[in-house]
Amino acid sequence: MNSDASIQSPLDLAAITRDMVTIATDAGAFLLQERSKFQREAIEYKGVNDLVSYVDKETEKQLVIRLKQALPQAGFITEEGTTGQEADQTALNWIIDPLDGTTNFIHGLPVFSVSIGLAQGKTPIAGVIYDPNRNECFSAWQGGGAYCNGSKISVSPATQLGDSLIATGFPYYSFDKMPQYLQILEALMPKTHGLRRWGSAAIDLAYVACGRFEAFYEYNLHAWDMAAGVLLVREAGGIVTDFDGGDEFLFRGDVIAGSGMQPELLSVIQTYWQ
Repeated sequence: MNSDASIQSPLDLAAITRDMVTIATDAGAFLLQERSKFQREAIEYKGVNDLVSYVDKETEKQLVIRLKQALPQAGFITEEGTTGQEADQTALNWIIDPLDGTTNFIHGLPVFSVSIGLAQGKTPIAGVIYDPNRNECFSAWQGGGAYCNGSKISVSPATQLGDSLIATGFPYYSFDKMPQYLQILEALMPKTHGLRRWGSAAIDLAYVACGRFEAFYEYNLHAWDMAAGVLLVREAGGIVTDFDGGDEFLFRGDVIAGSGMQPELLSVIQTYWQ
């Protein structure tokens, strides 16, 4: 028998996702433990308004160790660069954000999450987002549906902007697109039930997947912000595109994810986003 047979055989995505759930919930418990004693003096700056702490770094180290054990053949794309290696974006990769919502965490706002995605090239094939503050674990794998704490979830049945609550994010760097962004906000405010800014793209996408938000859009994102979440939305019956209506969102950084009203939202964004 070929010694590489186990590597070449199809992945058991359901089993891998179960492992991811365990790993993510353990990481979330660590986040809560550290949040209870976190001091502002531990804040570091990666750039303007781009905060990080020892909590992000230590959580990522724990995730890398355990995910490497779970699937040794996968590479890593990580926010804090724990592995120190350049990832092949066309290969099988773990794409992880150990603490999505660092600024919220630092300020004591209970909206942050652990996000773990597994992608083959630019296609996410398994994803888990764990919100330790609400003890909600969202999970999905390609072809397997989307779940919250083991119960199946689906996107909102809304098909029109007028029936929709929309989530977005405010940029904290690269402000050259702010005029267009503000025009989109102005256009959406009278056409929707409202807009929300949670501060964790992963949670925003999970909330789209379970129908709490009808849609989420943002630009200047990274793959680790959305790898798990976009799969959740798709497996929950939603639509995900980049701002051009294409499929390049994962490594391009702009994404629109939503229920059946997503095409209408895409049209509004494209009116102003040039």
